[in-house]
Amino acid sequence: MIVGGIVSSRLKRKFKKYSKIATHSGLSGKEIAEKMLSDNNISDVKVISVVGKLTDHYNPSDKTVNLSADVYQGRHVSAAAVAAHECGHAIQHSVSYQWLHMRSQMVPIVNYSSKMMNMIFLFGIFGVSFLKIMSFYQLIMLFVILQAIVTAFTLITLPVEFDASRRALVWLRSSGITNDNELTYANDALKWAARTYLVAALASVTYLLYYISMLRD
Repeated sequence: MIVGGIVSSRLKRKFKKYSKIATHSGLSGKEIAEKMLSDNNISDVKVISVVGKLTDHYNPSDKTVNLSADVYQGRHVSAAAVAAHECGHAIQHSVSYQWLHMRSQMVPIVNYSSKMMNMIFLFGIFGVSFLKIMSFYQLIMLFVILQAIVTAFTLITLPVEFDASRRALVWLRSSGITNDNELTYANDALKWAARTYLVAALASVTYLLYYISMLRD
């Protein structure tokens, strides 16, 4: 939690810093996203604005690149980096990138597993302590199974995010949207964004190992 908080705080500072540096192209995040999609012959993906900060994401179910207002309208390095990164996911989708496909398929079961863990935790305390419906071993085994699903999802997310950033940086360089200095800043911002996913994966693995260790005690 401490490491995650540090990385998240550093990421916000980085994006705030680079949001003050305008790109020499002068294009907004929306324009950059649309150009990147066009350059990759993708015509069935829409670029839309969503509320919030750092809420940017690509939705494969309805083929939309969702950009927060600051990124959608922004004409700075942070906007360029984020817009290109999310379009990187759209490109992954268009070329049937295996890891993105796997992650998309896991979303429903991961959401279900997360909800079940909360329910089982409350029910497990009641069941084990009072009704004796399940043993402590069975309760922890359920947690191991559900946590294993969540952990697999966080690990599969890593190559998806790193690849999207790679695609973004390659395109930003080749398109001339950013100069060398701006590209360096964009790379730095995306690296810190990727570290949040790495921390999440490490935390998930730690929880899984903790539950497994309880089975051995």
